Amino acid sequence: MASSKAERWQRFQQSFTVYPTLDLALDLSRVEFGRGFFTRMEGPMRKAFKEMARLEAGSIANPDENRRVGHYWLRQPSLAPEPKMRKEIEKTIRAIREFAARVHVGEITGARGPFKNVLLIGIGGSALGPQLVSQALGHPLTDRLALYCFDNTDPDGMDKVLAAIITELGRTLCIVISKSGGTRETANGMLEAREAYQRAGLSFEAHAVAITQAGSALDELASKPKWLARFCIWDWVGGRTSETSAVGLLPAALQGLDIDALLAGARACDEVTRVPDVSRNPAARLALAWHRLTGGRGKKDMVVLPYKDRLESFARYLQQLVMESLGKEKDRRGRIVHQGLTVYGNKGSTDQHAYVQQLRDGVPNFFVLFLEVLKDRQGESIEFETGATSGEYLSGFMLGTREALYAQGRQSITLTVREVSAFSMGALIALFERTVGLYASLININAYHQPGVQAGKEAADAVIQLQGQIRKRLASEPGRSFSAVELAGALGAPKLAETVFKVCEHLAANPGRGVRKASGTMPDDSRYTWAEP
Repeated sequence: MASSKAERWQRFQQSFTVYPTLDLALDLSRVEFGRGFFTRMEGPMRKAFKEMARLEAGSIANPDENRRVGHYWLRQPSLAPEPKMRKEIEKTIRAIREFAARVHVGEITGARGPFKNVLLIGIGGSALGPQLVSQALGHPLTDRLALYCFDNTDPDGMDKVLAAIITELGRTLCIVISKSGGTRETANGMLEAREAYQRAGLSFEAHAVAITQAGSALDELASKPKWLARFCIWDWVGGRTSETSAVGLLPAALQGLDIDALLAGARACDEVTRVPDVSRNPAARLALAWHRLTGGRGKKDMVVLPYKDRLESFARYLQQLVMESLGKEKDRRGRIVHQGLTVYGNKGSTDQHAYVQQLRDGVPNFFVLFLEVLKDRQGESIEFETGATSGEYLSGFMLGTREALYAQGRQSITLTVREVSAFSMGALIALFERTVGLYASLININAYHQPGVQAGKEAADAVIQLQGQIRKRLASEPGRSFSAVELAGALGAPKLAETVFKVCEHLAANPGRGVRKASGTMPDDSRYTWAEP
């Protein structure tokens, strides 16, 4: 590390890059690259740039599903490889603007008046992206509609959301998002919402909009009378890169946010990060920093610390984008590599009172990504007795934490934006999308498939099937109690006794599920019997 003040200043000037068209700066002065690193990485970076260019040109990116990846085309339709695709993108964006405008002027309304709320039902990127943008850009005094989400298949969580809007369901527009139309969590949320609307004496369909792929089960359902609208998402848009599709644009437009500025920010960042020159490309520099800091093998975690309340969800958003994209068992040659980059985070300066103590003095198994916002608020701030404002204290905490960590050998990256705006959010989203793609190339993995996610879905389906068999078996002998071992044996699955126990415990804890715990407290003495629902 540089030892003198002069050396530190020189190092900072060499490592601090400003990107004027993005209102963004990247500081890598607290990353120890070492001699020769950039020279050694010239070849891999040239390859990464070429692969990204082929991706944008429409090459197959996900061989598992034989599909392309084209979220870049969403903000610059002229890049789409086919004229039909370009027209569909442009048509969808126009339809979003027109639909939101009709809602805002009261031309499209709910059963009990102009729409006041949006209930978004999605999972993963279909919820994380819209939530990030909503929290970053929204404000209770200026939002046209308030955003609520079902982003999990947790019934208690859905009840909590519904409790906030239950008296206003007749003024709540529901957006159901599922590309395939078969996403189980989203389907469950839709059915829960439909039941709530029906209990309130309302037609769910008359308040519902679908975002899905043409020809999907959801598309077929939404094509029936009474649904308000359908918006297209294509097979070349992955959930974690869908924020600049209808998935993110429709809820943002309904909330009253500037979707044109969001798209402009993403488009501007794409233009900068498309440049095949590391010295002028922030995504390339970020990808190289990740490679250096993790040894290209995920040896260290990335702690994301945005010093802005509006960006509190940024760590969660990056968690999915980065970990789902980079967490792979095999590389593109089929070799076992167990790659990934673990992401977690908190907001500054909340982190001062949370885990900075460990970051400074504990296990050095991480690097920090600081996200700094220069503009504190709209308007002036009061000064305290020290002559500083609350925003200046926040900045001081960030700079102090960064310096305290570096003094202990903890390395960090700092991203600075002038303000949180629709343009800057679009730029940040596009920046990390591109960084993930370039880094994936450097470590030779496919960022655009997710076999582990599919494996988890298949395992969950197997458990649900087993649950049905358990209920059926208990119902066939309503007077008899079974242990988990006996029940597993009766089902011809003796190796699944543990899963049978866990399923029975859950069923017995919920009314109306037909299973009662007859006796016992521990797995080996617990017994279950049928209880008529």
